[in-house]
Amino acid sequence: MSDLETIAGAKFYIGGVLESKIVDFIASDFDAQPWLEVDGWESLGAYGDSSETIATNLINRGRVTKQKGTFDAGDMSNTFATVPGNTGQAALKLAAKSKSNYAFKIQYDDAPSGGTPSQDLFIGLVMSAPFAGGGANDVKKVDVAIGINSNIVEVAAAP
Repeated sequence: MSDLETIAGAKFYIGGVLESKIVDFIASDFDAQPWLEVDGWESLGAYGDSSETIATNLINRGRVTKQKGTFDAGDMSNTFATVPGNTGQAALKLAAKSKSNYAFKIQYDDAPSGGTPSQDLFIGLVMSAPFAGGGANDVKKVDVAIGINSNIVEVAAAP
């Protein structure tokens, strides 16, 4: 067995409206979510915290010093093959017209035998969900941009 983890088999879910908090989210904050799987998931965009740079130009040192500022979990871009009638895709398109944060879950296909898989949980705004275009030999696709507005809650796979 390989020690490398694959993306294949992962699932993408959208939940309901979930307001932001002053403190970081924890896994139990997502327990009551009505998760809908978004079918046709073709590509997973990057996500996770990075810190803003605070740069100070110090004249007497002739050097820029840097400090870490606020954290930003990023803007995630996912591509989905259009699946007519999929309730998850319909929910994404409705969320794109809303100014509310929604709950999201990425569930990986890494559950040990009889156990539960790992997952990442977060909230964000669906910033856009435009038709992706393509060529004669492409299926219809939608590109979904999510502005992440929380920490990423990482839940490990469990036996």
